[in-house]
Amino acid sequence: MGTVVDAENKEGTMSALSLTKPKVVFVLGGPGSGKGTQCANIVEHFGYTHLSAGDLLRAEIKSGSENGTMIQNMISEGIIVPSEVTIKLLEKAIMEIDNDKFLIDGFPRNEENRAAFESVTGIVPKFVLFFDCSEEEMEKRLLGRNQGRVDDNIETIRKRFKVFVESSLAVIEYYNSKGKVKKIDAGKPVGEVFEAVKAIFTPVADKA
Repeated sequence: MGTVVDAENKEGTMSALSLTKPKVVFVLGGPGSGKGTQCANIVEHFGYTHLSAGDLLRAEIKSGSENGTMIQNMISEGIIVPSEVTIKLLEKAIMEIDNDKFLIDGFPRNEENRAAFESVTGIVPKFVLFFDCSEEEMEKRLLGRNQGRVDDNIETIRKRFKVFVESSLAVIEYYNSKGKVKKIDAGKPVGEVFEAVKAIFTPVADKA
């Protein structure tokens, strides 16, 4: 069902993004799968701009806005933030940054996110980079890091795993059916994982 927000997006930002046609790669993986670390490596080596849906949401929370308070409450409960909220933040970031290659990390989180993003922005991802990692390894990594994250406690971590499995895997399956998923074994050491990532992002001509 359409909303005022949907109409504004379709009449305004959608046309601009459709014209610029940025190259978008979705980066998915469970919490603690190492997405952030590998995105930083891709930015450094391949010139992409890294947009973390989670970071954009946390920045909105930090701003103290009413929108931010709503987002904070949802994250605390392990609930996925509504599509229009995240898409609006992503669109704004894409339009403000002078680049045509973007890694969108941690989004889409479910099938509704995916359909809304493609419909509103007119952008279909070039491919999906999926960091596949066991729940045991991800839990160990999250409990071992100290980044001052309010959502890094054992109960919330397990809620996040459950949400990821129940929602995000449907997105991965959808894009896999389109031949767009590049799967990485993220349980390996960071250096080995990046070697696999480089093989995906390096143009065929450069590999010869």
